[in-house]
Amino acid sequence: MTFVTNSADETFALGKALGAALKQNDFVGLSGQLGAGKTQFSRGVADGAGVPLDDVSSPTYSIVQSYQGTTLKLHHADLYRLTGEGDLFATGFYDLLESDGAMLVEWIEQVKAAAPEDALLITITVTGENSRSIEAKTSGPKSEALLARWSTTAGTK
Repeated sequence: MTFVTNSADETFALGKALGAALKQNDFVGLSGQLGAGKTQFSRGVADGAGVPLDDVSSPTYSIVQSYQGTTLKLHHADLYRLTGEGDLFATGFYDLLESDGAMLVEWIEQVKAAAPEDALLITITVTGENSRSIEAKTSGPKSEALLARWSTTAGTK
């Protein structure tokens, strides 16, 4: 499924709809070039999960941050600085996959093995100065259910 946004606010709103659709143990991986809008989208996801925006920052240097939202705990990872799966073990990332929250990972392409078999993978592509194409792919029943909930929450179904 592909969504189109025409402003940073629309990208945020689409992320917010996804955040509202998240359930415990959902996994979302984000890909896209620098400046594509992954962080804007991620802030929207956090807002949709009920995380106060003042608490949200890019985990580029800390790699993984956890936030308690009103609807669920959100674990947010940024794999930009990693070179492989070995770098990820020391962060506690894999323990969080088994914990009590949803996982949102920016730069999932840096460590493809970080994604579980059933994951929602999103690619954000710059299509214009303010426009973005946001393509979502599923890989199993859990991610298909998440995509259906997100699509409904976003008002596209």
